[in-house]
Parts: sequence; structure tokens; C-alpha cells
Amino acid sequence: MLSSSDLVHRIYSGFLGKAIGVRLGAPVEPTIWSYERIRDTYGEITGYLRDFKTFAADDDTNGPVYFIRAMRDYQLVPTPHEVAKTWLNYAAEGHGMYWWGGYGRSTEHTAYLNLRAGIEAPQSGSIAQNGAAIAEQIGGQIFIDSWGWVNAGNPERAAEMSASAASVAHDGEGLNGARFCAAMIAAAFTAKSVEQLFEIGLSVIPSDSTYAAVVRAVLGQHQNDPDDWRACRELLTRDWGYDRYPGVCHIIPNAGVLALAMIYGKGELCRTVEIATMCGWDTDCNAGNAGAIIGTFEGIQPSWDKYRKPINDMVVTSGVTGALNIVDVPTFARELATLSLQLDGKDVPGGWAEAMEDRSVHFDFALPGSTHGFKTSGTNQLELNWTAKDNGSGTGALEILIDRFERGQSGKVFWKPFYRRTDFDDERYRPMFSPLVASGQTVSFDIFMEPWEGDGHLRVAPYVRATMSKSIIETGAYEQPAAGSWTHIEFTVPDADGEAIDEIGLDIEYFGRLKFLGKLHLAHFRVTGKGTTRIDPAKEVEEWDAITRFTWNRGYWKKDGATITGLTDTDADLWTGHLYTRDAVVSAEITPQSGASHLVSFRAQGTSRFYAAGFEDGKLRIIREDFGKSVLAETDFAVEFGRTYRLAVDVKETSIAVSVDGEKLLTASDDRFAYGQAGVRLGGPGRLAVSKFEIVEQ
Repeated sequence: MLSSSDLVHRIYSGFLGKAIGVRLGAPVEPTIWSYERIRDTYGEITGYLRDFKTFAADDDTNGPVYFIRAMRDYQLVPTPHEVAKTWLNYAAEGHGMYWWGGYGRSTEHTAYLNLRAGIEAPQSGSIAQNGAAIAEQIGGQIFIDSWGWVNAGNPERAAEMSASAASVAHDGEGLNGARFCAAMIAAAFTAKSVEQLFEIGLSVIPSDSTYAAVVRAVLGQHQNDPDDWRACRELLTRDWGYDRYPGVCHIIPNAGVLALAMIYGKGELCRTVEIATMCGWDTDCNAGNAGAIIGTFEGIQPSWDKYRKPINDMVVTSGVTGALNIVDVPTFARELATLSLQLDGKDVPGGWAEAMEDRSVHFDFALPGSTHGFKTSGTNQLELNWTAKDNGSGTGALEILIDRFERGQSGKVFWKPFYRRTDFDDERYRPMFSPLVASGQTVSFDIFMEPWEGDGHLRVAPYVRATMSKSIIETGAYEQPAAGSWTHIEFTVPDADGEAIDEIGLDIEYFGRLKFLGKLHLAHFRVTGKGTTRIDPAKEVEEWDAITRFTWNRGYWKKDGATITGLTDTDADLWTGHLYTRDAVVSAEITPQSGASHLVSFRAQGTSRFYAAGFEDGKLRIIREDFGKSVLAETDFAVEFGRTYRLAVDVKETSIAVSVDGEKLLTASDDRFAYGQAGVRLGGPGRLAVSKFEIVEQ
């Protein structure tokens, strides 16, 4: 039986394997890159093909991070209808999350529009509704990894839950792919061989299915010729190629590549994802699926380092909830482990369940090799690794190697709670971000100095960086940590003149006479407490078709001098702040310009689950949206177009109070949503301007 720590470690390994495969395969995915073009250009692939500054979002990782939230928002074994609501709630229509390739061409886009039209799952993804060509594309298996991880050691249940989830958009062989891959991931926690994984995967799909046939064909070719994977790839081209299966990325040819990479990869992650990438067709999907399965099976190995280090424990997603789009892999692994234990009715270690809805950040470096996304700047003489050395807590620490600093040299080690478009050199799935940290919160961590050479005159100062001006704000005086003991550092995040903070870390400087060689260890990094978010549109910029610090859904959002203007023909939203903000005062200076609905939203948990308050249909209203609107309270209020109102909502536990220009006019009580982001909303066709926006957590 797996211990809770073993469970987290295997999920962590599997998610890293998924991320590695996606990142490796992404630069050569179809349709421009063919098998032959990859072979002739790169030959034998043995490393990443592109050095990304930060690898942007990909649908292969969006799905596993977001769709599993159905287990959190509804019930531990969600229905297809509940997973479908999760699809709608966390996707910004037309950008991010999926490939928005058009109705009848992109399976996910087709299913999304079906759901929006009132066609419920599983009808939304069925062959009867959409035809086999759409229903049997590769998405049936590329989004299901988390259903395998939460069913550790239970492949039958993993197959059932994954097929239920995949039925939102897929059917037929698409569901067979979901069952096959999720069962293999679930089995990978305890399986003794790759061959056993295949036995289990095949046991949960019909033996007479085309999916089973292509897998058996690959296994048969491997038995006849176990050393020449390219001969097997030629078999797939001849008998199972894209010419036989319609659509953009049909699941059957790619199922063949997945099986090929796994059996010829011999249970080694690196070789498996390399083969999957060299095979062509849907390279990021196939390498990602194979990486998830074999990563879970093999567990992290030193041979992964060349692929693992650039991942740096962080992936970016592109759902509508910006506070979820910076994914700390160790934290996400623990969340999945918590769901797995809850699903099995087992005891969850203390604090794990609470941490899933916690406003704070806590990096404990408990998983071997974990770095939690920390980076360096200012010099190439700082190198980050993991160490088992800790401050007595039994976890681990971030090891900072300082390599021969001379007098006056300095460099920085930091974590990023916010990203900008300039942090990326590709445009994959256009991620959007809301800062994870706000002014007024408390940052704390411990450091340990281990000098090897030099006279020990190393000093450090905590700092933050303001994202727009790039200003470095030192939050404490330089101090010289004592060698051989732990030093506690704690400070309050400053206001930064209303700018978002995009770096939190240490400035390291040496002022000794001899070259310094040694290490610092950083343990238990935390950001805690309530914060304040103040947004002055004059200091923000337009990025990714919206405004920095905000995510958006529908409408047209632009900066107009010192204001943000929103215009829509349906409804439209901007959101910011942390998802797990609870009690707060949310206020905005809003100028209604046309239309009948101009609102401030709060405790927003996606596109379809939130509260909002403001001016609507000649009333001042408090509403609740939960896949349908309910008016909680209202009073007459005649809005003047062109006039600016200060609209404030004070939400505390279940109580909601709304003020206009400082006068409290409306109250309500409701217990549906306990937390969420905040923003501005046009509830119907219209236009508004926003000049100030603020979230003060209480």
C-alpha cells in the first residue's frame, strides 16, 4: 500500500513526465512538421529542441489541471454534466484552454458550443450529435491524466471516471483512449513492468475495438523486432496512418505512436518521450501522454535532469481564473493526492485538505529535487538545486550554490508570483495572470549559510520587484547571516506605488577580500495573511487582448488613458485577485456609458459561478450567478450615463453590503460561495469605463 508521501511523489513524477513530454514535442507538432521532416532535421532527438524563456500554456496541461476541479466543485465522482459545467466555468470563450479551431473542426470547440447551446453532456460529445470524425479525435486521451492519478492503484475506476469526463467532448474510440491511458496511469503506481501496464490498459477497453487492434499491432511488431522502433513507425504509416482516419488529429494513429513509444522506450522516461517526439503526428500530445504514464511508473531518476531542470517545478495554464494559471507542480501533486485519499475514504494528512483552498503560499521543498519555480538573475555564478538539508522540519531546502563571487559581486534568487507577456517567447494558448501576492501580506523564509572558501563576508537583503517599472524595492536591511546556523527572514510586501509584484526573493552580495565559494540554503518559503490590491488603469497596459493583472471572458477591453473601457454585445467580464480571497471590500469607480447592466463581481469562481452587485435594469442589485441568475436583493436606482459612481461591496462570511458613493444602500445574505476573485461585469450588451479598482481583504 502506498503511503501518502509515496502517493505524492509518484503523482509529482507523473506530472513532471507529462510536462517534459509536452515541452519536448511542442516545437515539432503537426501539421507543418512531418515524421520525415523531424527525422531529416533533427535525427536522433536527445534533448529539448527549443530553449524557452518560459514555456507558455498548452492544452495538454490545461485539461489535467482544470477538468479535475469537478471533483472539488461538485462531488468526488462527478457526472458528465458536472464535468461539462467545469469546462464552461473555467474556459474563456474563444481563447486559451482549448484549440479553438472552429465548430465541426475542433472537437473541444464543437463540444463547448454544444454545451453553450444547451446540449448537455454526454450528448455534447457523442457520435450521434457530432459524427465519428469529431468524436474520435485525440482529445479523448490527452486531458485525462489527472483521473488516473487520483485513482492510484485502481485502474478500473480510473477508466470509468476518465470515460465519464471525456464524454463531454468525445465518444467511440475517443473514450477507449481515455480509458486506456487513465487505467495505465492508475496501474503505474504498482505495476512491475511496461508489459503489465499494457495488459491492464487493454483489459479496460473492448477487445474488438480499433484502439485495441492498433495497440496489439505495435506490440506484435515489437515482439518480432524489439530494437527497431522506426520499422514499427513505418508499419503505422502503412496500416494505421492519417490517410485512413479523418479529422485533424485522429486518436487511432496517435494511439499507435503512444504504444510504440512506451514499449520501445523500455520504461525509461527520457527515451520514451524522445521516441514519441521523433515519431511525428501529434508530438506534444503523444509525448505528454507517454510521459505521464512512464513518469508515474518509473519515478524521478537522475537521468531526467536535462529535461526536468528547465521545467523548474512550474507550468503555466490558460484558464479564465488567472490565480490558477501559475501552477506549482509539487503543490498540485499534493492536491491530487488529497483527492485520491478522499476518493478512497482514507485519512488525509493534517493540513492537506485545508491547503487546497488556502490564500497563502507555502513551499516546503519536501519532494526530492523540488525547486518550486525559483530562478536567478544578475549573474551566472548562482546555481539552484535541491538539498535534504532543512531547518529541523524534516523536509528539504533550496540549495543556492555561490560560485566564486568576488568583492562587489551580487545576484538575485527569486520566485515569481506574476508573469507578463514579455516573460514568454511563444504564444501558445495565450495565458492570462492575476498576481498570487498582494501588498500587506507577510513573506517569511529561513536561510542557512555554508561557506567553503572566502572570509564569510556574504550579506543578503530581501526584496520585491514592481512589474511595470521594474523597480527593485528592498524590504529589509542587508544582513550578514551567521555561518552554520539558520537565520529567519520576514517582511511585509510593500504597496509598490500600486504596481503588481512579480519577483520576491533575496539579493545576495559579497564584500570580502577573497573569492567566495559556498552555499545558501533556503527553507520554508511562505506568503501569508490578507492583502490589498489597488489597480490604477493608468499604470497598466494592454496585453493578450486584455489588461495586465486581469483575465477576461468575452467583450472588448481596452485602455483609454487612465480608464479601462469594456464593450460587449452579450455579457463580458474582467477578473483579478486571488481565487481564495474570502472576506473583502471590493470597490470600483465605474462610469456606465450604455446598456442596462454595470456590475462589480466578487467571490468569482469562474465564468458561471460568482456574485455581482451594481446597476442593472434601473435597479441597484445583488445577484448570484450559478449557471443561472438569481436576484438576492434589489432597490430602485436610476443610473446616469457618463456619471462616475464609486461602487463598493463589503462581503463578510455570508453577509453582503453594497454602497454607492459611500452610502450603504443594499444588503443580502447568501452562503453559496465562500471565496473567489473579483472584477467588473457587463451583464448584457453595453459599455462602461473603470477608473479605479480595489480589493481590500479583511
